[in-house]
Amino acid sequence: MRTTWRNWARTASATPARWYRPTSVSGITEAVKAAAAGGLTVRALGSGHSFTPIGVCDGVALDLSAWTGVASADAGSGVVTVRSGTTIRALNTALDGLGLAMANLGDIDAQTIAGALATGTHGTGSGLGGLATQVLGFELVLADASVVLCSATERPDLFAAARVGLGALGVVTTVTLQCVPAFSLIADERPVPLEEVLGSFDSLAAESDHFEFYWFPYGRNALVKRNNRVIDGHLGSVDMPPPMSPLRRFYEFELMENTAFGALCRAGRTVPRLIPSLNRFSSSMLSQRSYTAVSHEVFVTPRRVRFVESEYAVPRESILTVLGELRSAVPRLASPVMFPVEVRVAAADDVWLSTAYDRASAYVAIHQYAGLPYEEYFDTFESIVASVGGRPHWGKMHSLDAERLRHLYPRFDDFRRVRAEVDPEGRFANPYLTRVLDP
Repeated sequence: MRTTWRNWARTASATPARWYRPTSVSGITEAVKAAAAGGLTVRALGSGHSFTPIGVCDGVALDLSAWTGVASADAGSGVVTVRSGTTIRALNTALDGLGLAMANLGDIDAQTIAGALATGTHGTGSGLGGLATQVLGFELVLADASVVLCSATERPDLFAAARVGLGALGVVTTVTLQCVPAFSLIADERPVPLEEVLGSFDSLAAESDHFEFYWFPYGRNALVKRNNRVIDGHLGSVDMPPPMSPLRRFYEFELMENTAFGALCRAGRTVPRLIPSLNRFSSSMLSQRSYTAVSHEVFVTPRRVRFVESEYAVPRESILTVLGELRSAVPRLASPVMFPVEVRVAAADDVWLSTAYDRASAYVAIHQYAGLPYEEYFDTFESIVASVGGRPHWGKMHSLDAERLRHLYPRFDDFRRVRAEVDPEGRFANPYLTRVLDP
């Protein structure tokens, strides 16, 4: 039996009083009842890919790794119901077999679908929202162990809150998703001078279905990624690049982006004064590649080098100001930065605790290699984004509390009202939720 839980980044850990590994909804309800009887809190554990302590549980820990798979699917409508412990990787495989896909994804597929939704996971695309915008409904076990359904028409306020629910409302048992017909993406990834990227940011975002770039803080170049859907009838056309060969994929993603980059990071951790030079070298070694693949094989890339991360959503129109201030701040840090900065975009949505609620957004994610100092860097970043109303990703490191967050989310108190209705005793609480939800 497990005794200790740790997240992937090793930034949070806990020793739950009890562990449950349910294989049914009734097993989940029994665990919630047991927690209530023992006066304990209860948390459903995902894959531990949040950098914040949102998954910390000192009471009853629910390991949902045996509660997985597609519960029902209609290939014609694209409506799929999936059990909450299913990883995005497993979901992508199952959807592929049904001729379906998620409309948009992030670049990591190890999270459970419920965990990814709870923390507001998103991909990139100026015309697309985060994963929460693809949800049609939930089944949840509430604090009183009742099993309820919610959607836009059934318990709509609970649904509005649960789309990014932080695990604060109940245990999600199933998620119903609106999927799309399976599609392929043409991926174009190439180094571009950072000044050129910033000068054409709006056009790059507008002209691509999915656009993002990575900037090494001491380097001249950014890696620009533009992914566009293959249009019906264009399969096999001469302007469509071929799939990446297995050998090239191994070289690019495993050897260069993981093994080699990991070795550079370890060297930088050993001799920190080398980090700016190593960072510039990484920037100079960025390669160009164009290929076609099924959507999830383009969206997702392996991430085996461990790091810590903070990410904020800022109003789209403020992105150049934020990046300009960040560029000026990094050289003044006492500890240099080894990892690149990631920049993405998203459409405005209507999800209460979504970082893109009611505004078109740009996302800036900063990282530091595990074991290197990051506090000054992250604090400086927070001070920059605070001036433009930046909203932190719920699963990535930040210092904001409920008083500050209330001013950033117009529906914050509506979320708290729903939470009080369905969990009046704080059965699903933990210290992180107390900090971010309780003024």
